[in-house]
This record gives sequence, C-alpha cells and structure tokens, in this order.
Amino acid sequence: MNLEGKTALVTGASSGVGRALAKRLAKDGVLLAISARRTEALAELADEIVAAGATARPVVIAADLSKRGAARRAGEAALSALRRVDMLFNNAGISIGGAQAIVGDEDMGRGVFETNYWSALALTQLLVPPMVGRGIGAVINVSSVVTVTPIPLTGHYASSKAALSLSSEVLRMELRGTGVHVLSVVLGAIKTAMLAEVDAMTGTTGLLARVPLGDVDTLAGKIVRDLERGKGTLVYPGVLGFTRHLPTLAMRASSRMMRRVHVRSGHMMQGGSQGDPLVLKARADNQ
Repeated sequence: MNLEGKTALVTGASSGVGRALAKRLAKDGVLLAISARRTEALAELADEIVAAGATARPVVIAADLSKRGAARRAGEAALSALRRVDMLFNNAGISIGGAQAIVGDEDMGRGVFETNYWSALALTQLLVPPMVGRGIGAVINVSSVVTVTPIPLTGHYASSKAALSLSSEVLRMELRGTGVHVLSVVLGAIKTAMLAEVDAMTGTTGLLARVPLGDVDTLAGKIVRDLERGKGTLVYPGVLGFTRHLPTLAMRASSRMMRRVHVRSGHMMQGGSQGDPLVLKARADNQ
C-alpha cells in the first residue's frame, strides 16, 4: 500500500504508540483523524504535526471508547471530516490492576473490554465495508504479547487483547481477496507511560526492566514498513517473535518470572490517563 494521500483514523493517539504513529503517518502524507479522551493532548499533537509540515491539520475527535457507542460516533465523525477512511488503526487500550476474582465483571473490567476489543469491532463494522467496496484499505489492530505471557493482576487486559488478536486472524481470513489488508501488531514492553502504570499497578518494578524494551518511534516506522510490504503480523521488539511460535514455553517462562509479584487481595486500580492517583503519577514521571 502506498500511504501518500490516504486517510486514516488512529485511536489512542494522545500519547505513546498512537502519538508516534500519527506523527509518522502524517510525515508520509496520510490525512488523519486522531482520537482519544484528552482533547487538549490531541490538539497539541495536531499543532505539532502541522508545524512539522503536514499538508492538513489532523481532525481531532475526543472520545471515551470505554463507553458503548462512543467508537461508532468517533468513526462517523472521521468519515464526515475525511469523506472516507482508508486505514483504521485500532490502537486504543486501557488496563486495570486487580485480581480477576476481585474485579470480576465490575464496570471497570467491562470498560477494559469495551475499549480494547468492542470499540475495534464497532469501528471495523462501520469502516471496513466501504473499504471492501472500494477494493482497498487496511485494518491495523494493536495487541500484546501478554496474550501468551500474562502478568498477575492484569488478567482483564490480557484477555481483551487475546480476543483482539484472534479477531484479527479471523478478519484476515474473511477479507481475503477483497483488497483490504489486516496487520496484527503484537507488542512487548515499550518505553511508554503505559509500561510505567503496569509497574505501579502490579509491583513488577525491576522485573519488566529485564525484558527487551521497544521505542515508539522505531515501532511506528516498522508498522508503516509492514503496511507498505503487505505483512500480516508484526512482533516488536523482534526478539519476542518466538512467543507466537512457542506460546507454551513463553507462558511457562512468564509464570516463573512473575512468581515474585505480590497478589494483593481486594486491590483494584484503574489505569489510563484518567486512572488512580498512583497510576497518574507513574505516567507523569515517564512521559
């Protein structure tokens, strides 16, 4: 896919991977709609992209994807502003800290699935049929290696990303021959505010530092490269590629490494840019 002149909707664009990805896409001539909860952060990103020489200012769409229906409204706003969406980047993701027996199906847990999984499907339902009609397009779903290397107290996040990963594989089968490409991005530990919040929520400080850490700008470049080459799956950092082929060994290694995590009964903590004070401090210290 030649990206120049294409249009894209990027969710979770206010920080981390989404922010870096939006900047790289704009540099390559993509017309953008960027979405997240924080309007001010999105506006700052849009200004930065214009200052870097973009031909058009990204469309800013404030949306809380943890609320049912918000994703579809964001997609409709992107369609209205851009006239069409050629590429859908389902990057938005939030986590919570808490044992599954404590969180259960509380609203906090359901919000994780709404953001990480259902919003992606809602946007796929809205935006992919027109792509099929035009015979060209792409869906990029950002998942995680925690689907096979789970961390205690983040079960809802891992489960939601596992659902998204499997959905990506099925979607690729269903879109074969239509001209619509599906790229599954499987991430390990990336140097972002979200990595800091996982440390704060689980007490894994010192453990995650042992694994290879990725960089958001490098990742953005790799996503663009794999889109242009028509690749189906990107695992980053690349050293973690074995997790896809040897999931049992990956899970066994993760289980052994995470035995040191103290599982606190009754503990439940909201992650994300609107999370608990401890999470917000961790994010701020690692922006």
